[in-house]
Amino acid sequence: MVWYTLRRFLFMIITLWLIVTITFLLMKILPGDPFGDAAAKLQPENLEILRVQYGLDKPEWQQYLKYMGHVIQGDLGVSYQFPTRTVVEVIKSAFPASFKLGIISLCFSMIVGLLLGIIAALKHNKFGDYSAMFIAIIGISIPSFVVGPLLSYFIGVKLKWLPPGLWHGPKYWVLPAIALSFGTIAILARMMRASMLDIASQDYIKTAKSKGLRTTAVVWKHMIRNAILPVVTIIGPIAVNVLTGTLVVESIFAIPGLGTQFVTSIVSNDYTMITGLTIFYASILIFVLFLTDIAYSFIDPRIRLGKGR
Repeated sequence: MVWYTLRRFLFMIITLWLIVTITFLLMKILPGDPFGDAAAKLQPENLEILRVQYGLDKPEWQQYLKYMGHVIQGDLGVSYQFPTRTVVEVIKSAFPASFKLGIISLCFSMIVGLLLGIIAALKHNKFGDYSAMFIAIIGISIPSFVVGPLLSYFIGVKLKWLPPGLWHGPKYWVLPAIALSFGTIAILARMMRASMLDIASQDYIKTAKSKGLRTTAVVWKHMIRNAILPVVTIIGPIAVNVLTGTLVVESIFAIPGLGTQFVTSIVSNDYTMITGLTIFYASILIFVLFLTDIAYSFIDPRIRLGKGR
């Protein structure tokens, strides 16, 4: 277990280094100027002062080494579009809203998606199965940028059951969380159903039933526990996508999250902001995938993270 953890930690460091390097190089080939429209309005000597201040007058290899040194110290640089704020400050101020929305949406997705998948499998080829899969098909077919405005207009504006936008309290979280959950619910429901049906045909399930075990015991102790294993393997990437992929939903419901900052930084060629947010997102993804591997071993006692893996 210790050897596996150390190897994974080394792989995480190498992966992050590659991501930082590739992102840094890609920033250099982007068209446009990192100072945006202000560059055209500045005198050449003033623009040169800014370039010296941000180190853009140095050769690219020197810029890279300097940036890597700052990254190792946890300094992601100063934003070009917000010269008075560092990238870390922007992340600290904007990410809590995105994180909260993502966590609420993920919990809702897991509860509803797994429940629909279990119902569909237990009621195979019956009304419950058809109903659950119909909901899943709708969820996977309609993107969040369509669901969001519909929820905001009908439930928020027309019916006035919930606020149509903003981010001021629990009642404001419901609609964006539902909008963000649709696709994830569909994926989890379909995968849980397929896994449950596969487990139901196994010999040990038939043996458990022949021993006279109650249906609830067979379903909970044998079917669900084993069927959820393939689902766990995709929860990590899904969690990251939900936590960091809230851009459209944030825009629809006017949520002050990190997704908007990311797109704005790309449009304005804010090198430090783009690279910093990429490192931040990549760190979350790698860490969550690591936790997924650990969780997988706890769910299935047959799996052990030993020296040979």
